[in-house]
Amino acid sequence: MNESKTDILVIGAGSGGLSVAAGASQMGADVILLEGHKMGGDCLNFGCVPSKALIASGKAAYGQAHSAVFGVADHKPQVDYAVAKDHVRDVIAQIEPMDSQERFEGFGVRVIREYGSFVSPTQVQAGDQVITARRVVIATGSSPLVPPIPGLDKVPFYTNETIFELREKPDHLLIIGGGPIGMEMAQAHIRLGCKVTVIEGMKALGKDDPEAADVVLNALRLEGVAIHESAMVAQIRGSDGAVEVVTENGEIYAGSHLLLAAGRKANVDRLNLEVAGIDQTRAGIKTDDTLRTTNRKVYAIGDVAGGLQFTHVAGYHAGIIIRSALFGLPSKAKTNHIPWATYTQPELAQVGMSEAEAHAQYGGNVETAQFDYHHNDRAVAERKTPGFIKVMVVKGRPVGATIVGHQAGELINLWSLAIANNLKMGQIAAMVAPYPTIGELNKRAAGAYFSPRLFENQTVKRVVRFVQRWIP
Repeated sequence: MNESKTDILVIGAGSGGLSVAAGASQMGADVILLEGHKMGGDCLNFGCVPSKALIASGKAAYGQAHSAVFGVADHKPQVDYAVAKDHVRDVIAQIEPMDSQERFEGFGVRVIREYGSFVSPTQVQAGDQVITARRVVIATGSSPLVPPIPGLDKVPFYTNETIFELREKPDHLLIIGGGPIGMEMAQAHIRLGCKVTVIEGMKALGKDDPEAADVVLNALRLEGVAIHESAMVAQIRGSDGAVEVVTENGEIYAGSHLLLAAGRKANVDRLNLEVAGIDQTRAGIKTDDTLRTTNRKVYAIGDVAGGLQFTHVAGYHAGIIIRSALFGLPSKAKTNHIPWATYTQPELAQVGMSEAEAHAQYGGNVETAQFDYHHNDRAVAERKTPGFIKVMVVKGRPVGATIVGHQAGELINLWSLAIANNLKMGQIAAMVAPYPTIGELNKRAAGAYFSPRLFENQTVKRVVRFVQRWIP
């Protein structure tokens, strides 16, 4: 058994782990990075990147079939599902070098392609190496949750880790789970010529603003996606090419392929956390607001920390670790400015508090400013009018924003900036946006906040009348 020592040991080469490894090494720390599977982690290989690539294929097909309104004849798209998957593979291949072992070794990181397991509070074994580290960062991410549904072990099924390898177009894709992954894959596949049925035990897109979620769900239903809510799965049966999902109320949904999109679980099984004195919760590894675990020399970041499970959160956590572990500076992770988006068409994005959460915390002090897409000239020109932006404001400062509609994932960035920097609505209103852009929606939402104060305020009107009458 070989022994090594290092300043920073990073377990997991996904988004968060790679960011810590690159930053720490380039700032002078000695860094070892462990990865037992694929460099780039879930996001590059099974998540964000391939899903958005497949969504792009679906969008291209949909555009061909719905162009008559622009003066271009509709055309039934000729979809080659296998070539669409080639497109997905090519997109991954173009991004892979940024996450490659060679690139990080160029930064001075020692990369060991093995899984890591604690053998003491300060030591981790990886293959034939035992590594003693001053600080350990666990960045092992999460995996698809496979619920214990009777019969599931006897029926072929896909998850986000395997669906992108499927090259034969499903005739009828059954999706268990109506969260963001399920709804994105539902729309992509309906546009690529599959029948799609989504089976959700509670409410589809249930973690999002209900009014905004309905805009998305209605759009998917209009495209032909069958969405069944309050449908708890009781049993799976069938065989390859002929699958049936049976719900507790006796409904039976038959299809050719099954995709599980029922949530995620933290990757902790290989870590031997008990030996290191690291506590867990049901969601993942227990951390404080500095991302330290119950072992003060060990941090956990990204999905495995059991909070918001998004690639950009892992990247944000990496910055916290760099500040804390490398420079010894106090640094705490916050969540109120973290945005997220579902990349359906229309998109759905959120940052900070939802309307319900804001009212629950601030009661009558919450004001809601809303502006609809159909009042935006660029949205009208591009026939992208379904949707709205809603901003929750307390004492003149935004505490949350919900956007559903075209480019919602881009528009939400401004509100993350505003919340992160404690900006006032007046500062948003002072922004000048080029005309005509979708980005004007943000400014117009701020304007909607001020409109009642300016146009319905009798004091303002009296002042204006006085100035017009008496001031030369």
